[in-house]
Amino acid sequence: MRGDKPGGSLPINFRGPLSASPHPRVTASFLLPPKSRYNAVMRFTKMHGIGNCYLYVNCFAEQVKDAAALARAMSDRNTGVGSDGLILIQPSTTADCRMEMYNMDGSRGQMCGNAIRCVAKYVYDRGLSHSNPMRIETDAGLRSLDLTIVEGKVTHARVDMGQPRLRPEDLPVVLSAEQMTDYPIEVLGRPARMTCVSMGNPHAVIHGVGLADLTPRRLEEEGRRIECHPIFPERTNVHFVEVRSPREIAMLPWERGSGATAACGSGACAAVVAGALTGRNDRAVTVHLPGGRLAIEWRPSDDHVYMTGPAAEIFTGDWPD
Repeated sequence: MRGDKPGGSLPINFRGPLSASPHPRVTASFLLPPKSRYNAVMRFTKMHGIGNCYLYVNCFAEQVKDAAALARAMSDRNTGVGSDGLILIQPSTTADCRMEMYNMDGSRGQMCGNAIRCVAKYVYDRGLSHSNPMRIETDAGLRSLDLTIVEGKVTHARVDMGQPRLRPEDLPVVLSAEQMTDYPIEVLGRPARMTCVSMGNPHAVIHGVGLADLTPRRLEEEGRRIECHPIFPERTNVHFVEVRSPREIAMLPWERGSGATAACGSGACAAVVAGALTGRNDRAVTVHLPGGRLAIEWRPSDDHVYMTGPAAEIFTGDWPD
């Protein structure tokens, strides 16, 4: 990355050994011009859950004035840092912390399964809380996470994602039906089926489309068309699912406000629920996404969906305020 002007790409000085991972765990420090040119700088950390990457700001120590504008500026992959959105880690009166989520386009998101694992890692690794299980407040409600700790650091987390909601008004979706299950639609000019599930945020799960037929251009066309369809007044996340076996599925996500991403944790939960409802897969399933795998279980004992996956830190840097 090059550039030495405010608003352009800022040079990065990487410190620490690079690993063979596509997401090396290194520390980066943004080399800023003298502070006299800026009122302040804001510290952020880039993290990812199987490639679903967000920028995390510790609001125990930092103040963010216009989070929507900041999300758009920082998430831009040409002129910013590059990410799927912005996560603010805030104090909470009811949990260990609060997660406030902004998509790449600056719109608010209620919940992100991959991001909440990274929030737990950030909070635990930096000593803001050592609760295990850890409770995190979100716009979709409280979520509890069981953390896997290795040498004092969080590597994985199992998230209680709560009960799936299936009524059209819970998404919302403007159709007169008790549930939006196996609804006939057309994708790529061929018949397909759509099941709508809320995991605290809306998801449209599409079966009947070969993932090999979804080139990046076609994924964008079909994902955006369904995301912004008038039956979804608040838009929706869209997931194209291919069933490999009753305990294994593959999925291509298109996220509301962010577009194609490497993974969507809440979407993986919705996909397993949709497949179980329609008899396509079991309740305990491995979900394969472009960025990696998640283990999802929809338990009949409490009707809650549990998601298990990794959380990793990429680098930390400073952003001119």
